[in-house]
Amino acid sequence: MSDGDGKSAGKGRGGRTEAEVRAERLARTLRDNLQRRKQQARARRAGDADETFGLPAAKKDESDG
Repeated sequence: MSDGDGKSAGKGRGGRTEAEVRAERLARTLRDNLQRRKQQARARRAGDADETFGLPAAKKDESDG
């Protein structure tokens, strides 16, 4: 059964189940988050400002009043 983007549900060509793909995606996200947090901690120890301000989704457009 296809989900519309050409990938099949369940076992596909690679032989990986949806649960395995989801687990790999979660692990990648967690690794990225850990690397980002480590970078922020190093910047704080060095006395540098964080590169980000707040959450990306919470940013306002410049045109908003």
